[in-house]
Amino acid sequence: MNGVRLLERGRRCGIPAFLIVLMVACGAATAAAQALVADLSSHLIAISTGFVGTEVVLFGAIDGPGEVAVVVTGPKGRVTVRKKESVGGIWMNRQSVAFDQVPSYYAVAVSSPLASLASPAVLTRHGIGVTHLPLVPAADQVVEAASLASFRAALIHEKQRDGLYGTGDGQVVFLGQRLFRTTISFPAAVATGAYSVGVFLIRDGDVVSAQTTPLIVNKIGLSAGISEVAQRQPALYGLAAVIGAFLIGWLAGSLLGRL
Repeated sequence: MNGVRLLERGRRCGIPAFLIVLMVACGAATAAAQALVADLSSHLIAISTGFVGTEVVLFGAIDGPGEVAVVVTGPKGRVTVRKKESVGGIWMNRQSVAFDQVPSYYAVAVSSPLASLASPAVLTRHGIGVTHLPLVPAADQVVEAASLASFRAALIHEKQRDGLYGTGDGQVVFLGQRLFRTTISFPAAVATGAYSVGVFLIRDGDVVSAQTTPLIVNKIGLSAGISEVAQRQPALYGLAAVIGAFLIGWLAGSLLGRL
């Protein structure tokens, strides 16, 4: 009941909803003696026509001193990395390695430099930091350690080039001693699906509390309809694309002929 009253008062005063939720959550955390509580300003990213990317704010509180790390992971799938070599002056794909369970999106934000938070073993155990991301070859792949490192680096480089993996760590900012926040940026090419936002409380080099919050990225409007047709009726989608390209070319030729 106190939470409902606070929400009603906050709305009358014009307080943003996520701040009201944070106030309620902090009260609940104190009552339940939780070490960490966090939430997002929005749990849904809606992709419509003309989507150019967006940002989501994560906010939270801890029960005492400590550092915070935030890890955002997108839908996972298989990714094949191919290596080209020159054969008779022609560049050809000679080697390839398939990785399973590769996040389509990956970003990290920390309250202090990553190396100072915990040991590499702890960071690897929780997948905190792109260098500690568990990228494992498919079960049917036999790859030497030296080659594996090269293919793994190439995979990360490609993802970073497309803006889907962070090239550096974001910053978690403390507002006082216990409240914190960070901003998560999503590019226009972000994949749809269910995302996982993990928040870790780190003390004395170890993770003492963790929380996972879901985030959904979905298409709406015209772009959703086009995507559904492309997935369910690829032949029809391909035919429509060819006809559309033909009409655009014909129209452009007609206009140029009149000039």
